[in-house]
Amino acid sequence: MKFLKAFLLAALLSPAAVHAQDTLKLYSGAIPNSKPTTLTNFGGGQVRRVTTPVLEIYLPEAGKGNGTAVIVIPGGSYVGLSYQGEGIRTAKEFAKNGVAAFVLKYRLPNDAFMIDKTIGPLQDAQQAIKVVRENAAKWQIDASKVGIAGFSAGGHLATTVATHFQKAYIDNSNNTNLRPDFCIVVYPVVSMQDGVTHMQSRNNLLGKDAGKALIDEYSNELKVTANTPPTYITHTGDDKLVDVDNSIFYYEALRKNNVPAEMHLYPKGGHGFLIGWAPDRWMPNMLTWLKSINMVK
Repeated sequence: MKFLKAFLLAALLSPAAVHAQDTLKLYSGAIPNSKPTTLTNFGGGQVRRVTTPVLEIYLPEAGKGNGTAVIVIPGGSYVGLSYQGEGIRTAKEFAKNGVAAFVLKYRLPNDAFMIDKTIGPLQDAQQAIKVVRENAAKWQIDASKVGIAGFSAGGHLATTVATHFQKAYIDNSNNTNLRPDFCIVVYPVVSMQDGVTHMQSRNNLLGKDAGKALIDEYSNELKVTANTPPTYITHTGDDKLVDVDNSIFYYEALRKNNVPAEMHLYPKGGHGFLIGWAPDRWMPNMLTWLKSINMVK
């Protein structure tokens, strides 16, 4: 027991330990697209409700940053957030590798406190890019190297941001660039189409009675253009929850539009594999890719 206490104390005091430097409310004023509510954020490592979206900030050690930033978007079927496993854990690893990381606790679609639940997560993701870009100097970030990384349903949100940036769903009077400079998706939901989508994610975001036009609008493989950001994709072939075709179809759309893209498919690992894998099992390939597109020196 004495050894364990000493080990934990050393880990907390170690200069290599990475902790959140700050938690920042995403909106300084009124939260757009919101109804009055007495509900508050609920949940810790597994978040179950978000009424006030925030960014949790993880910066590299002084002198070790490379100027690149990433907004980390946890998944959870648009009904919760795997905040600890996919969010904080990933952000810490990015920061250890010199990349400033911002974990996004975004509003989960809910008719009780949102006027239009379909656009709520997208608004928060666009606002996160806006906030990071507009505070780049403060956080010693290159405003032209701000990307996103999404997991599972968070991958759907990431690919939505990457394909719907032409329209601002938030107040953007400064005309801040809302296009991410790169996109990383891990076992992502991408499509809303029957037979491909993760139905729980679709129902939570679009509703059970969503029509074809809405389904097509948020099937992001259909929205890729030549201006879609460079993208890194990783998935497993044995994913029983989110079919790997989501990744394959998105990669094919990127390839056909001449968007720089790289895809790594593992034969086994299932959905949520990174929760059980050490980061050095999947992140080195991704970091090498970031170097290849000149996002990291």
